[in-house]
Amino acid sequence: MTELLDDASLEQTAVVANSAMNRDRRLPAYRRELGFDPVDWLLTRPGPQRWLDIGCGSAHALFEAAPALSGKARIVGLDLVGYFGGSPGDDVELVTGSVLTWQPDEPVDLITSVHALHYVGDKLAALARMSSWLTADGRLAANFDASALRAADGSPLGRRLTSALRHNGFEYNPRTHRIARTGNALPHWDFRYAGADAHVGPNYTGQDAVASHYRL
Repeated sequence: MTELLDDASLEQTAVVANSAMNRDRRLPAYRRELGFDPVDWLLTRPGPQRWLDIGCGSAHALFEAAPALSGKARIVGLDLVGYFGGSPGDDVELVTGSVLTWQPDEPVDLITSVHALHYVGDKLAALARMSSWLTADGRLAANFDASALRAADGSPLGRRLTSALRHNGFEYNPRTHRIARTGNALPHWDFRYAGADAHVGPNYTGQDAVASHYRL
């Protein structure tokens, strides 16, 4: 029988608490993985912007973006491990914490997450929380593997999940493994989180990931 962990226990496993995993991403990786340039997107919008990057790793990409966005955007990097590759400054704030417990103190115009959701237990709760943080016309863009969300017996949620995502305003592309939405909302799910499996092995990225189990 699969051992399902709660989120506090999951965050202590080797799969999640790994300081070397996906930590040195640079800005070109964000463009490639998310399908757009976060810096260009922010620069096209009027007024001061706020960018939250979840699972920022070393935060090298955020430091690279900061000069172009200086005075135009406030950048916040959130990472569970907190081994950052630089010090915060006027334009970059770095926070050690979990997407499931931490929250910003004001609405966010852009939320990005490059591969970080693969290591979150309750992925649907994470999506709901991030959606609720957006401004009215803000954007959420993340990597997402729908096959990692399963019923309590381990079977894929499949169309029940993709239908629920669409119903809640998300756009999901299974080929690119990207999920996105525009605008503030608090999604409602007809799935109840049962726990996470940290022993499923590699996902499509080739690295070990976490499967999230839900009761229907």
